[in-house]
Amino acid sequence: MKNIIAFILLFFAANAGAQIVTPVKWTVTTTKISDTEYELTATASIQKGWHLYSQNVAPNGPEPTKFTFESNKNYLKKGITQEDKGRIVNDPIFEMQIKFFENKANFRQRVKLKTKAPFKIKTTVEFMACDDTRCLPSTEQELIFNIN
Repeated sequence: MKNIIAFILLFFAANAGAQIVTPVKWTVTTTKISDTEYELTATASIQKGWHLYSQNVAPNGPEPTKFTFESNKNYLKKGITQEDKGRIVNDPIFEMQIKFFENKANFRQRVKLKTKAPFKIKTTVEFMACDDTRCLPSTEQELIFNIN
């Protein structure tokens, strides 16, 4: 009987520590602007109570959201990645104004195509999510945009 109780306690203890918090989920879409231009949209769905930081954060602040587009001979980036308006607050912890997003955020990048053949654009997004009591370590996720 002692072995069964010990096994049950060990089972629950192991599973309690294995929970992974993922408050931000990413989806991607592509919109054809013309025969040679597309708009790539990465959408972050953010769980209630959590927020995601802007791409533009002052030094000594939290980790900004950062997009890295893999080089590819089939396209050229046009300009910089644009983001939604977001919310700007005076953050008492970092002692600065910080822009962040709650619930949902869209990031858009225009590209010019160099081919008419279908291909994929691989992008890595690096981001930090925080709630009112904690921040998760910076996370990287690969996003893939299909150009048809």
